[in-house]
Amino acid sequence: MLDAVVIGAGPNGLTAAVELARRGMSVEVFEARGTIGGGARTEELTLPGFRHDPCSAVHPFGIGSPAFATMPLARHGLEWLHPEIPMAHPFPDGTAAVLSRCVGETAMSFGPRDAGTYRRLVAPFLGKWDSMAHDFLRTQWLGLPQDPVTYARFGLSAMQPVTFVNRRFHGEKARGLLAGLAAHAIAPLGGFGTTGLALMFALAAHEVGWPVPRGGSQSISDALAGLLRAHGGALHTDFEVKRLDDLPPARAYVFDTSPTALARIAGLGNAYRNVTYGPSVFKIDYAMSAPVPWTAPEARQAGTVHIGPTSGEIGAALDAAVHGQDPSVPFLITSQPSLIDPTRAPEGRHTFWAYGHVPNGWEGDATDVVERQIERFAPGFRDLVLARAVAGPPEIAARNANYVGGDTATGSVAGLRLLIRPKLARVPYTTAHPAVFLCSQATPPGPGVHGMSGHYAAKHVWRRLRAGAR
Repeated sequence: MLDAVVIGAGPNGLTAAVELARRGMSVEVFEARGTIGGGARTEELTLPGFRHDPCSAVHPFGIGSPAFATMPLARHGLEWLHPEIPMAHPFPDGTAAVLSRCVGETAMSFGPRDAGTYRRLVAPFLGKWDSMAHDFLRTQWLGLPQDPVTYARFGLSAMQPVTFVNRRFHGEKARGLLAGLAAHAIAPLGGFGTTGLALMFALAAHEVGWPVPRGGSQSISDALAGLLRAHGGALHTDFEVKRLDDLPPARAYVFDTSPTALARIAGLGNAYRNVTYGPSVFKIDYAMSAPVPWTAPEARQAGTVHIGPTSGEIGAALDAAVHGQDPSVPFLITSQPSLIDPTRAPEGRHTFWAYGHVPNGWEGDATDVVERQIERFAPGFRDLVLARAVAGPPEIAARNANYVGGDTATGSVAGLRLLIRPKLARVPYTTAHPAVFLCSQATPPGPGVHGMSGHYAAKHVWRRLRAGAR
């Protein structure tokens, strides 16, 4: 009998498997798709030689992950590449706010009236990434914080809506940039905790950067798989699990799936019937003949470009997605990894992707509104497109079964749902079945390629198995 079987080979499933295998447990991973990776994969979606990341592409919480920091992933091929500017937020007049590795450069891009305000906002937390990542990338009520003073101080700001914190700023550059950072949650900007997400993204840029992995996000998954095999674990692909009886006998079954899939496979009935899935995205991957011709020079040097531009427009775009409305002027998150990673495209060519927010399960075509929004800030963009791969919510859900209705967060993060997920429970990684556990991003700390949900789930599995062996 195996010690543990992991269902799903996404970043959290692989992290959980590694954590258990390195403790001497026998572990096997079963993945329904022909390739591992889940939300961290790389594929030729458009033309031969153009390598795209179907989901995640830029990884501030990956390079800053406490779980990954303990793993020798570089020995298994993971190499981080940093753009000159982590993120740019252009405006129609050709200027841009920037999120730089340098706090001063970031502050000055907001203009002299708001530079000091930004410095004061982030200053108490600079140089404390390690303790903050430990304290906030976890279930908040499980264990004491490493740095209680910083934890309390950050928490007072983090719980506020970003719309409230933005009142401290005079100009739209700072407001727009912070709103764009908060919008990664795909939740209304006036909601609880949106400042916390914006600040964590900003601090990550200053402390660890917003890098991409050489070769694509698949490199993260492949490195985790290599480490798992080095510890004696095994991986099985093209193996769809419909019920627990499909799997070999094990002392623990660890699910890197949606909560509803776990309930169906493990026979837990309506255990997660009240889980709410959030809005989706409409994503386009591009093969380009040249780099995107941004009007703002800063955007041509940035790994990530946010297109809003104003906090009002960003908020309206998110509200439309949350309330089931068709996108009209979308807020876009875009990535241009081939600027720093030559493995992504043939010589002289480039890859680029953009996504905007749409309602869960939306079946429309937002290609035109997305490209019109890009053209506002990069005139002539469409002339450089060699091919495009379009994915709305149905296609995104088909690519990854965890993304129910196209929800790439595997559960709404609005309000308290970023903290209480998938439902209120003392230990969210355990279930009503003593041998069944949940390790996906449906559990705290939530979305992102950081492995922390898998890390903490594995801790509870290990403790349960160790107690049972006594």
